[in-house]
Amino acid sequence: MSKRDYYEILGVDKGASKQDIRKAYRQLARKYHPDVNKEEGAQDKFIEAKEAYEVLSDEQKKAQYDQFGHAGPQSQGFGGGAQDFGGFGDIFDMFFGGGGRSQDPNAPRQGADLQYTMTLDFEEAVFGKETEIKIPTEETCETCDGSGAKPGTKVDTCSHCNGSGQLNVEQNTPFGRVVNRRVCHHCQGKGKTIKEPCTTCGGDGKVNKRKSIKVSIPAGINEGQQIRVPGRGEAGENGGPPGDLYVVVRVLNHDYYERDGDNIYCELPLTYSQAALGDELEVPTLHGKVKLKIPAGTQTGRIFRLRGKGVPNVHGRGHGDQHIQVKVITPTKLSKRQKELLQEFDEIEGQDDSFFTRFKKAFKGE
Repeated sequence: MSKRDYYEILGVDKGASKQDIRKAYRQLARKYHPDVNKEEGAQDKFIEAKEAYEVLSDEQKKAQYDQFGHAGPQSQGFGGGAQDFGGFGDIFDMFFGGGGRSQDPNAPRQGADLQYTMTLDFEEAVFGKETEIKIPTEETCETCDGSGAKPGTKVDTCSHCNGSGQLNVEQNTPFGRVVNRRVCHHCQGKGKTIKEPCTTCGGDGKVNKRKSIKVSIPAGINEGQQIRVPGRGEAGENGGPPGDLYVVVRVLNHDYYERDGDNIYCELPLTYSQAALGDELEVPTLHGKVKLKIPAGTQTGRIFRLRGKGVPNVHGRGHGDQHIQVKVITPTKLSKRQKELLQEFDEIEGQDDSFFTRFKKAFKGE
């Protein structure tokens, strides 16, 4: 069977730079590497791309190929099609950052991070608090100090993989000998075997527990924000550091206040006479009651601003404000005397020359 053109394989033209050739090969290697793509024919395409790259990335071989093609004097040495392709792992490491070859199974590894959702009352989020939570987690077994072996016994190095956690599987193909690395099934990739497991953890080296953790909730924290508690996640492996705990905050609604960032919003109901005549009231805030002067003739919807009476900024940058919106309440039930007074007021009001009076007369056709 005739060989495909190397430029066609990599998808580049003859004038392509070394950088373009390398980039094209990297893309094909990622797509067809045997440790990534298990489809039929993927391995052959990977070997084909590797052969093309070895030729086109070498100036001397590329010049010979451009002049003679596959039939040139160096054709037998161009791609090394019948050579040993046991270097798959090295190539995978180069293009995938070591993903094709497992790390040392006995190397220290950091424990997993944990997440905990905490629900706070409105005021608790505003002012913060110190609290204690209990979370389920895995901790290093104290009986065996995390080794997984029964006290007084030892952990043996796996005799099949010599502690690497991997086995090399060789396969002969028409293109040469291919070497693939697989997780050692004798030790499940741990690189060690335990003849007498610890009776407390069953050989895992970890035990499930519920631990109490003190958490400091900063004043001003808001819905969806999180607190990082370093080193309070799951225990590490092989002496590695523990992970972190992330506490995600949920805040309950308030009956009276609404929050937007560091500002607080609320409504203040007023009677018709309070709005018309004015008044001085004590209004509630998160920081206690304050006096608020209502000017005569205040209209419904007017907003009063109380500076610094909002939420403390979670980063310590002062306080927000409290915004109070006036809502004039129209009575739904009136006594006979109240009706008489309002009718009298309406008659008196009709004698002035205000814009509102002129509007009513125009509306009535007077």
